[in-house]
Amino acid sequence: MRKAPSLAIFAVVLLATLPSFADKIKGDSTLKDNQPYGTKDTEHKHQGYDLTFDAKGKTYTCRTDPSHSMNATDFVVGGAIHYEIDNNKANIKTPQNKKVDCKIVRAAIISATP
Repeated sequence: MRKAPSLAIFAVVLLATLPSFADKIKGDSTLKDNQPYGTKDTEHKHQGYDLTFDAKGKTYTCRTDPSHSMNATDFVVGGAIHYEIDNNKANIKTPQNKKVDCKIVRAAIISATP
C-alpha cells in the first residue's frame, strides 16, 4: 500500500526532468505542396489533403481530416501561410484568414544544398 504514493512521486519527478516536447512552434512559411489523399465515401464525406511546408529547419507534411471540409483553392502552393505546431497537431492559416487544422504525418530535416 505504501508503494502507490512513492510511484506517483517518482512519475512526477521523472516528468519534470524530461525536456518539454509540448512547446508550440509558430511562424510564417510558404506552402510547398497541396495534394489530395484518399477518396470520398460514406464515412469520409470530404476530400482530405496533405499540406507540405518548411518550419524551423524541417519539412512538415500535415494531413487534413476528411470529416471536415477544406477548399483547396484557399491554400495555394507558393502562397504565404502562418503555422502553429503543437506536438503532432498543426493549425495553418492564410493571409486571407482561411484556417485548417491538420495532423503532422511526416517531418524531415531540410538538407543543406552544396
